[in-house]
Amino acid sequence: MKTLHGQRLKRFYTAVSVEPAEGGFGVRLDARAVRTPAGRALHLPTDALARAVAAEWDAQGEHIDPRAMPLTRLANTALDRVAPDPAPVLDALMGYGASDLLCYRADAPEGLVRAQGALWQPVLDWLAEAYGARLRVGIGITPVAQPEAELIRLRTAFERRPPFALAALQEIAGCLGSAVLALALADGRLDAEGAWAAARVDEDWQIAQWGEDAEEAARVALVREAHDAAARFLALGGPATGSALS
Repeated sequence: MKTLHGQRLKRFYTAVSVEPAEGGFGVRLDARAVRTPAGRALHLPTDALARAVAAEWDAQGEHIDPRAMPLTRLANTALDRVAPDPAPVLDALMGYGASDLLCYRADAPEGLVRAQGALWQPVLDWLAEAYGARLRVGIGITPVAQPEAELIRLRTAFERRPPFALAALQEIAGCLGSAVLALALADGRLDAEGAWAAARVDEDWQIAQWGEDAEEAARVALVREAHDAAARFLALGGPATGSALS
């Protein structure tokens, strides 16, 4: 976090606390209520999420480091960007859905084909049963044109989510390359570990065959960190259903 002059912001508070607030729970830094970058009150939907956000603020040292505050960042996103207008987030999620990772299968080697089918097809079958969205599957990298009706059904599955859930789901879908895996995580069809494992089938296969590149491993570790934080945010934020448009 920087000042207008590019300098890091020093920690300006001693105590961090959580208190009931309108529509949920707020975080206070000494006597000052935390607000979002847009000036909205940082009201969290559950006590558990508020305490997790408060812990991020309490863990700051001499200077405030926003990179160490992923839950606070997602809360700001939910309140400043998603709640006023969820449409752009829904559009972004549909971008992942229209080219979803689970719909692009390898034709060889046989072991990879089996691994993809074992982890991916049950999730697509669940999507069809739970939401009526039957996405097409293709082989290789040739674009798969998903029927508009199926994408509408997929979008409807996300439209019922509240802003805090949508903020987390957009982050998760970006980390996994899959709106379907993000939705399965939100509904409890997969846990965070299972969703990550499903998204990493191709990469883990390559690593098993050829070993792991250190630079790529460092990049993946950062993505995994973002995914896990968003999954935690989703879990702490309460029920992941409810109208996103209300």
